[in-house]
Parts: sequence; C-alpha cells; structure tokens
Amino acid sequence: MAIIPQLELFSWEDIEPLGDLERLRLVLEHLPDEALMAHLEKSRGHGRDDYPVRAMWNSMLAGIVFQHPSIESLRRELSRNGQLRSICGLRAVPSAAAYTRFLRSLMEHGSWIESMFDELVKTLSEELPDFGRRLAMDSKAIASWASRPSKEKKEDGRRDLDAAYGVKTYRGTREDGSTWEKVVRWFGYKLHLVVDAQHELPVAYTVTKGSRSDVKEGHVLLDEMEKRHPEMLKKAEVLTADRGYDDSKLLSRCWDEYGIKPVIDTRRMWKDGEPTRLLPGHTNVVYDEGGAVYCYCPETGARQQMSNGGFEKDRGTLKKVCPAKAYGITCQGREQCPVAGGVRVALAVDRRIFTPIARESYKWAKEYRYRTAVERVNSRLDVSFGFERHTIRGLAKMRLRCGLALCVMLAMALGRVREKQQERMRSLVRSVS
Repeated sequence: MAIIPQLELFSWEDIEPLGDLERLRLVLEHLPDEALMAHLEKSRGHGRDDYPVRAMWNSMLAGIVFQHPSIESLRRELSRNGQLRSICGLRAVPSAAAYTRFLRSLMEHGSWIESMFDELVKTLSEELPDFGRRLAMDSKAIASWASRPSKEKKEDGRRDLDAAYGVKTYRGTREDGSTWEKVVRWFGYKLHLVVDAQHELPVAYTVTKGSRSDVKEGHVLLDEMEKRHPEMLKKAEVLTADRGYDDSKLLSRCWDEYGIKPVIDTRRMWKDGEPTRLLPGHTNVVYDEGGAVYCYCPETGARQQMSNGGFEKDRGTLKKVCPAKAYGITCQGREQCPVAGGVRVALAVDRRIFTPIARESYKWAKEYRYRTAVERVNSRLDVSFGFERHTIRGLAKMRLRCGLALCVMLAMALGRVREKQQERMRSLVRSVS
C-alpha cells in the first residue's frame, strides 16, 4: 500500500479549475454531511481507526465523481493517484473488506442520506427563487448487475434477491403520421424521479423493483414531497409527465390538493375505437380523448374544432369559443346554433381528459416539452454517474447508490450557484471518453 507522508502539503490551488478534482472540491465543500459524519464516528466508538470515517466517506464520493463502476476500480485509482489520496485524507488505500464494512454501515443509515438530499433541495430552493416552480416526473430503468433471478434464495451478500423484471413501452408519431413503438425490458430496479424542469435537478426520488407501476409510485412521490417539502408543492405551478402517469386520480390530486396544473399525456383507453363522446348537456358538441372539443353546424352538419378561451379557476371550467367567432369562418347555421356564444366545459366531465391547461392548446404543448428535463437527468446518471456500467446487486445497495449520486449532483449544482457559476450548473462531471 502506498503511503503519503505529508498530507498537509496538498492545496486546492494546485488543481485545474475545470478538472475532475475541482468538481470533487465542490462536492466536499458543499455537501451537508457533518451530521452524518458525526453519527458514523460516534457509532464506530473506540474501535480501530486505520481508515478514518471522513476519509472513507471522501473516497466514496470521489468514486462517484470519477465514475468508478466498482470499489476495486476506485481502489486502483487511489493506489496510483497520490493527490487523490491526499484530498480524501488517506495515508493508505483501504482494503476491500474495509469498504464492505463501510458500505454496510451507510446502508444502515440510509435515512441520513435522504435527510442530506432534503437539505440540499431546501438550500437550492432558497438560493434559486424559481427552483421547483416547474416540475417533471418520470422513472428510469436500472438493470441489476445480476442478469436473472437467482435459483438459490438464501441471502449471502452476493446474489440479487430483490430485483424484478420491468417493462416500459414508448410510443410516438413520426413526421409522416405513422406510429412507432419501442418496448424496453430489463431485470432490476426503477429510479422514480421528480425534477425541477427549469434547472434539471432532482427534488424527490424513490427506488423500487423494476415491476413497480409508475402511476402508483407517482402518488408515493407526491406523498414524500408533502411530508418533506410542502413548501415546494405550494410553489409548484406545473407538473409534466408522460402517458405512463395518465391517471384521473393523480391528475385530480395535483390540481385539487396542491393547485398544480398537470400536463400529462393521455393513453388511448376508449373502447371499440370510439372517436368522440357527446359533451353532457349539449346536442351538437363532442370531445375526443385528446381533449379537443368540436361543434356541429345545425344547418350543414359540418364539424369544426372550437377555439380555446382560457381556464376559469373559480368555476373549474374551460371556455370553448365558437370557431366562426374565433376564426371568422362562415357557418350557415350560426344563427340557430345553441353554442354560438361558446360553451363551458367543467373539469368534472372527465378529470383524465380535461385539465386546467387545455390539452390541445399551444401552452400545453409548450409546457409538455419541459418533460424532457427528466430524460436529461437520467442521461447524466447513466453517462456521468456510471449507472450504465455499475456492479450493484440488491435494493438496499441500489437505494444507497442512487441517493449518493443524486446528492453529489445537487452539491455540485449548489457549489456552482454559490460561486457565481450558475451558467455551468449542469456541468456535473466530465464524460468518459
């Protein structure tokens, strides 16, 4: 094992301002880990202190920043990189057994990692006035290091007895109007995320088996935010998500309980290919599953889509304007049309389809584009935090690893904000070439 005789000779001024060590500096200086370190040191008591708690913790954070897929990879880096050992406070490279014991201790203190994440979210909310105003929700598939369920069900620390098969289906429409579908299957876990869509940073997360429903966990995420960050739910204005979260209860809850406008795509669930339904209380007004409202001319029977007239919050209704009035088109039956003055569509007609922001409006399409913020956060977790090539087995380890990665992501961003480098807030770690 390599020895560093004079750790005090290291200076942060010697590192490259845009290098990996500078990113590690941001994490070490801005991660609120003092309470966790004090608790771990107290738990250790008066036992052997060959590898100090703080030094082990710093090296674990370095492994995340430098994208090491395994503890052995990190140990090799520490063995060859004396400067990194000095930064971490290590005089010798810890043994694999030492890291195993330390990881086990961290898993036993998972709630402390969650508290650290919550503190970072709260601090960023104070530093960035618009943080949390636009939210986006999605899940991320994370394959287990194990490729399939183990036939041996006895826990031995090596097998993955927690993972489950997961399936996600992606659908879309090409420019020529044709549709496409992509089915992704994996054996492992799901990371469920709520992120700030403006700054592309996480604000809430859970980790489950791969078989867990997105909609069910969506409610859990809201429960967690209500418990941990009620002030953010009060601040939030819009929540975007893909059609995997299309659920009338979730949509209703966003608006009724929190005043958050849900912008969630719809699945096509009407049976027998039913294209439209009659709007209650009207004889010549129908709506489709995409939220568009149409009126029929009493004279010719021609159908036209009605224009959006905005949302009336006090009434809980969407205003729809006569197309002849809105667009100036000719309608032979306008004089006798019962909806020539427009209609009000109550959200209660169908909470899954009618939302405070009309689905077919330009504003809805504009807000829905913010959903891709979650995809970019997921991409950074894969590319910049090593989830594409990890060696993790077990739900407890996966929760710990996800929690640490998200804390590192937030700590880097907080460091950028505090050091007046907000334009580089998303420059988290350098991609491996």
